[in-house]
Amino acid sequence: MTEKKAGLSDAMKEKLAPRKFVKNPINGTKHTLLISSAKGGVGKSTFAVNIAFALQNIGLKIGILDADVYGPSLPKLIGINEKPQSKDGKFLIPIEKFKAQCMSMGFLVDETTPMIWRGPMVISAVKTMTEKVLWKDLDIIIIDMPPGTGDTQLTFAQQIKVDGAIIVSTPQDLALLDVKRGIEMFDKTGVKILGLVDNMSFFKGDDEKVYNIFGKGGVEETAKKYKKKFLGKIPIHKDIREATDKGVPLTQSNPNHEVSLIFKKIAEIIKQDFQ
Repeated sequence: MTEKKAGLSDAMKEKLAPRKFVKNPINGTKHTLLISSAKGGVGKSTFAVNIAFALQNIGLKIGILDADVYGPSLPKLIGINEKPQSKDGKFLIPIEKFKAQCMSMGFLVDETTPMIWRGPMVISAVKTMTEKVLWKDLDIIIIDMPPGTGDTQLTFAQQIKVDGAIIVSTPQDLALLDVKRGIEMFDKTGVKILGLVDNMSFFKGDDEKVYNIFGKGGVEETAKKYKKKFLGKIPIHKDIREATDKGVPLTQSNPNHEVSLIFKKIAEIIKQDFQ
């Protein structure tokens, strides 16, 4: 009887043991960088495409994967209105724009089609875009993550070899609540956080006066509290909005713009971290 109990106990321990995940790299890429926000509406997707081309401007071959299945932004941000091709019916060829390889669920469906999917379908779509896309010879792939800490985030954290993550936030308290949850999630799943970015940090008027519309200093304070690197402040600027609406990222169309130079500094930090 005692031996039987011991056997049951061992079986139960094995069943309750933490699951070990095998993290596979994305084929055709050297490094994988997640751009996360935890909170929606903080400009994460705009940041993702601009940091991608800032990395390209300093000599890296880039890919951009829009992993937001429910609300893909890449087709608009980069001005792509075509569907990816497949030569064998199994693997998709990424669409190239501005010498960047790109993939998004938005390339596969009409822009007004709602993605009314449950978690398993979302996970399947993410796996398709990471495992069945023919990325080729990339130095770095930038993943534009959906907001939150749900199925997509867990899929990347548990099953894909991720080299680092950047968390983007505006400085107000409401956004920072979710940032803290995002930090905890990445820390618990073993994803290295390269740093935090204060996006839409301030607005400079024609009078040269700085207006802190969403507050001041919250992102930097959060970075210090959690012992993460603070990567910098991106201002609200009309030129970013206009470039986005045209589907031509500012860092690609005007790399010497004052805002593009801020992105360049962050890109140089990323490049150094991955060397």
